[in-house]
Amino acid sequence: MSVTAAEPDVLAALLPALRPWLVTQRWFAGGSPLDELTPLCAGVVRDGPPALVHTVLRARHTDGTERLYQLLLGLRPRPAPSPAAIARVAAGPWQGWTLYDAVDDPALLGVLLRVLAAGGADGGLRVERTSALPLPVGLVPRALSAEQSNTTVAYGDRLLLKLYRRPEPGPHAEIDTLRALTDRGCARTPRLHGALGTGAPGGQGLVLGLVEDFLPAEGDGWQGAVRHAADCIRGSCDPVPATGGFTAQARALGHAVAEVHTALAEAFPKALVGPREVAADAARMRRRLAEAIEEVPALARHRDALGALYEDYAAMAARGCPQLVQRTHGDLHLGQTLRTADGWRVIDFEGQPATPAAERARPQSALRDVASMLRSFDYAARTALAEAHDAVGGEGPAPRLRRTRRARAWAARNRRAFCDGYRDAGGADPYGRPLPLRAFEADKAVYEAVYEARHRPALLPVPLAAVHRLARPR
Repeated sequence: MSVTAAEPDVLAALLPALRPWLVTQRWFAGGSPLDELTPLCAGVVRDGPPALVHTVLRARHTDGTERLYQLLLGLRPRPAPSPAAIARVAAGPWQGWTLYDAVDDPALLGVLLRVLAAGGADGGLRVERTSALPLPVGLVPRALSAEQSNTTVAYGDRLLLKLYRRPEPGPHAEIDTLRALTDRGCARTPRLHGALGTGAPGGQGLVLGLVEDFLPAEGDGWQGAVRHAADCIRGSCDPVPATGGFTAQARALGHAVAEVHTALAEAFPKALVGPREVAADAARMRRRLAEAIEEVPALARHRDALGALYEDYAAMAARGCPQLVQRTHGDLHLGQTLRTADGWRVIDFEGQPATPAAERARPQSALRDVASMLRSFDYAARTALAEAHDAVGGEGPAPRLRRTRRARAWAARNRRAFCDGYRDAGGADPYGRPLPLRAFEADKAVYEAVYEARHRPALLPVPLAAVHRLARPR
């Protein structure tokens, strides 16, 4: 195995094939057409065959925007199995070889782990260990398919490697958060074993990924919630849909989130903010609403009501009610939780990918995480309801109305159970602060409306219904 910096002409020979492939990937950010692709850093991790090349490309778009993309590329003399194949290399030292996405090749993923265990590679890839324990090699790798903006590889049932497909300069909120939680021995989050990046350890280069514990789980919280909601909507859960179901798990999840918030408050600075800072937060929410209306005109009818809600939120601080802010998860929902043999775990502290890196670590109210989770319970109920409606053809309105009422009851019951568990574990009672909770939930629903309009138009009614509910006078 060799670890050498790649010659520019080596990458140049691959770029023509990478350009049309890159724009089809789910983690490609989109925007205006690509104007230019240039390697920012690159390294031949293994000469092959098969060869493994790591690179970060700078993509310049015709509108002047620039983005970075991290790639792991495999090359074989013989054709690679579809859909991993990208193209046949036309020139250079691998002329005639097949170029493919290396995350679909277990052999090369095993090579990558051995390189990381040895400290990293030249040409831009290095690892900064956060644990004194050696990384185990020889584990069977498999790429996971759940994430949209990153690539995650499980090694046996021991390790998880997350590669940030759109890397950014450090520091990085997820790595800083997991490092602090690992140091504090937080039992509700995975242990961090190392951070991948460019440049010297401790420097301010690009953050490329992390290595953490793999958490064997029954499934994520989203899968379990939708399954339980579907049972209650169909009337097959026991006890009857008005009670029981998922509530015990929702309460336990609230308990786990409160534990994580407590650990974060102990590990990072926290502060009380007054009228000026809260007014600035409300102004950001109004700005996001105005921008959202440009993309989702259906939100316009709620402009005044939501604007008044945000003003009331700001006025609360002006009346002498300061707000506690701290480090939070930043993108908390049921899909960011795992149900393991010894309870709930919270994962993926990267924050919303669309949020600039500098903003993700900004202290904010822990109620924002709570509001985001409440929105997720609403989504789970609506998803199960849609599946139930689709499964039944030609029927009158009465059965549909009955299922709709059960879905609403399921969401309300589990939202309350989550908040009760959060309160019982030492978190401030979310329902004791209804105004900011409602404002944060509305802000999240506006964000969801834009996301659904862009990516899943069929689901746009879900956040629009939430906006309609939250905009009504109380």
